[in-house]
Amino acid sequence: MRIAPGLRVVFLHAHPDDETLATGALIAELVATNPVLVVTATRGERGEIVPGVLPVATSPEQLTSVRQAELAAALAALGVREHCFLGSPPARTPGRPPREYHDSGMAWVRSGLAGPAADAEPSSLALAGTDEPADDLAALLASWRADLLLSYAADGGYGHPDHVACHVIAGRAAALAGVRCAEFGTGPAPDGASGYDYPQRLDAVRAALDGYRTQLTRVADQVIHVGGQQEPVAASGWLREVPRP
Repeated sequence: MRIAPGLRVVFLHAHPDDETLATGALIAELVATNPVLVVTATRGERGEIVPGVLPVATSPEQLTSVRQAELAAALAALGVREHCFLGSPPARTPGRPPREYHDSGMAWVRSGLAGPAADAEPSSLALAGTDEPADDLAALLASWRADLLLSYAADGGYGHPDHVACHVIAGRAAALAGVRCAEFGTGPAPDGASGYDYPQRLDAVRAALDGYRTQLTRVADQVIHVGGQQEPVAASGWLREVPRP
């Protein structure tokens, strides 16, 4: 699919760093021609930390502040000027007090495939159901006059429960708001998808990744995650529009 210049585009991502890892080049390309708003569903409270980056005595509250600062730096590197967290205005249903959807955590099922954590908290995104977070997102789509919502495919990319939840939430919210919805991914494009490649945006993606010092290490054009997994710095991916129900 092609995103025409001028369309108002919203991205829904699960945690800080997902926007850069999965769609950094696409975001950096779109902000030159389109209004772009990034919504982050959680603050990544349960993300593993690169050893030695933070003091051992760092509290959960301090970690959350660090991750929010890293997110702000990454968005600035990508050129994004508008951002909000799901559950906080304007991504909150009018009349409801603000709430935080928390990182659900994950467990590796096998190499490259994640599944739910056994100890997810009741406040986690994966246990929040669909109605409330979808209402929150739909309220944002309406108030921001969005034309297009982008989020993960059904498998969440690699199975993380928060990514999978975002896929479901995005579909429901787009239907409620009457907004077009599309899913994104990396790797080979599936049937019905269109590929993109923006190598001219690699410098912006590299700069954004370098802001996430608690989450990853970039060595040239390789990203090394806390668990040792490696992936290339991505300038390409695919988009596929989701038919309206």
